Amino acid sequence: MKVVQFTVPVPNQGSVCVQEDLLVEFYSNYHRHKEIQLTYILKGEGTFLIGNFTHQFKQDEIYIVDANEPHMFQRSELIPDPMLKEQIHAIHIFFDYTRFRDFLQLPELEQVRFFLENINVSKKLDAGSNPAIKRKFLQINETEGLERLTAFVSLIDYLTEKVDLWTSLYTGIPQKKYSDAEGIRINEIFQYTFKHFEEKISLEDISGVAHMTPHAFCKYFKKHTRKTYITFLNEIRIEQACKMLIHGLSENVSDIAFKTGFNNVVNFNRVFKKITKLSPSEYLVQHKIKDMN
Repeated sequence: MKVVQFTVPVPNQGSVCVQEDLLVEFYSNYHRHKEIQLTYILKGEGTFLIGNFTHQFKQDEIYIVDANEPHMFQRSELIPDPMLKEQIHAIHIFFDYTRFRDFLQLPELEQVRFFLENINVSKKLDAGSNPAIKRKFLQINETEGLERLTAFVSLIDYLTEKVDLWTSLYTGIPQKKYSDAEGIRINEIFQYTFKHFEEKISLEDISGVAHMTPHAFCKYFKKHTRKTYITFLNEIRIEQACKMLIHGLSENVSDIAFKTGFNNVVNFNRVFKKITKLSPSEYLVQHKIKDMN
């Protein structure tokens, strides 16, 4: 049986570590690491789960994941191409800020230092209209040693100029003090939810996954995520419904409702509007307008 870790070690490649994912899947276990992570999504889409926050991710987006922030990227299962061995492509850059602290005291690096010191919450940047950022990520991936370090500092310096364009991914959880055992249990809950969201998931089902009584599970989940399990489950379902609408996999709202685990259209529409602030038809129109712009 494969051992799933919650606190994951990052390979030691020097001050700046790089991982290129050119695979069928991301590492889809909920996990954390002491390093800050910069991720550029070159190809692929799905659900980004950070803390208790769920977010649709897509190509040409950059994510900053704060140190020790639990997170996972889950590729969308709605439109896989069985002929492709490489469904996703991403470059992840890892660095331990504490190792840079003295180096960043140089006056020339004041902006870089300020930017890194203030990554106190994870963030997202849409980089689709800025090919220079993509080139910088690719350069870091292709270099080593001092050349990589120089390219990394150049990237951070460039990103400081875009500080007003970053979107906060504040999770509402002010502390990140999961024990490894708690993180593994939360991962099992999330994995089960992603696998079975299309089905009816009873409180007995999910509390059994966590090896708890239903009452104890409800208190446990609310304590660690600041939301109820049904709220989390509905967020996952609506994320999937949004993808189905965007990709035109069905024009029938009732069909989408039942395929994402809702037992009636009225409940689906109510939950959809509560989460997205739009009706399904309004959401689709807004998305088409964004694409035209």
